[in-house]
Formats: sequence, structure tokens, C-alpha cells
Amino acid sequence: ALSFCLLILAFRTAVVPAQAAVMNLLSIGASYGVLTAIFQYGWLSGVIGLNGPVPIVSYVPLFMFAILFGLSMDYEVFLVSQIEEHVHAGEDNTSSVVSGLVTSARVITAAALIMVFVFGSFVLNGDPTVKQFGVGLAVAVILDATVVRCLLVPALMILMGRINWWIPRWLDRVLPRINVEGAGYFAGSSPAAEPEPVPAGAVHGPES
Repeated sequence: ALSFCLLILAFRTAVVPAQAAVMNLLSIGASYGVLTAIFQYGWLSGVIGLNGPVPIVSYVPLFMFAILFGLSMDYEVFLVSQIEEHVHAGEDNTSSVVSGLVTSARVITAAALIMVFVFGSFVLNGDPTVKQFGVGLAVAVILDATVVRCLLVPALMILMGRINWWIPRWLDRVLPRINVEGAGYFAGSSPAAEPEPVPAGAVHGPES
């Protein structure tokens, strides 16, 4: 609920936060499925150093949900903030989504790769619980950064068009206006207002 409210405040739309929540659940749910297949059914368990099926510890899915929801929301903000910049620049919806994806894809991919290597290293630990965290988190990050953020979210935003930025009028009136990327601040700064540099040793005042 807090993430939903913060996204509404940042992007001034009720559609993108709802879409983000649904997409986050997709990647998290898929990681739960992979976790169940490997640890409870024993599929490919030998690859990660297990001798067979092991039960999933009860708190692993809960902690995974908290970590993955935060990471997924981070990637969503990267992507949507870039798309929003192009929308405000006057581009049409399709061009804005494509340009935003091109701009943010490298950042999302690099951030995801770092987390995949970190979480993947957990598999080297002998404790099955640590292995569960490593496999579940690594799979979820891979799916979220590739299938969800680079395919599903852009495709859905292109199909929805202007609906992406819908917000109730009463809510638009009461919400404070903020600039996520600081665009409003830099747009309001005028280079002409800055004083011209003065050479060292120069004397200010009227010429004699």
C-alpha cells in the first residue's frame, strides 16, 4: 500500500502503480514455482549440491517477497521515470515507451546482473535454507529484469496508451507536485541569471 501511494505521488497516475504491483507479483510467483520445483520436487537438485527433495523453510517465501518487491519496484521506477521524461517532452506514447526502455535497459540489466551474481553465490553455501534464498532471489531478478521489465511492462504500456497516465481529477488537485528527477528545478534555472566570471585582479566599478 505504501509503495502504491508513493508511486501515485511520484508519477501522478493511478494506473502505473497498479500495473507495477501486478507485474511484481508475476515475477515473485514465478520464483516461488521454481523454488518448489527444485527443492520440494527435487528437479535439478543435484546441480546445486542437494541429494534430493528438501522442505522449503516457512519464512523463506515471506522474506523473499519483501526483498523482491523492493527490487522490482526499483526497476519499475527506473523504467517509468525515463518513459515519463519523454512523455513530458512531447513524444507520443509509443515513442516514449521505446525511448524510455532504450535509455533504462542498460541500468536495469547492470543492476540485475549484480544482484544475480550476489544471490547466485548463496548456492555455494552448504545450508539448504541459504540455497533456497539464493535460487529464489536469483531466478526472480532474472525474470523481472528481462521478461517483466523489458517485455511485459513496455508492451502493456504501449497497448494502454494515454490510459497509463489517468488519475482522478480530485486526486490530481490534492496531490502535491514533485519532480522525481529534479527536472522542474533544472528547467527553472536560467544560465543568464548567473554572474559572468571576472578575471583575477579585476577591479569592479565605473571606468575613470
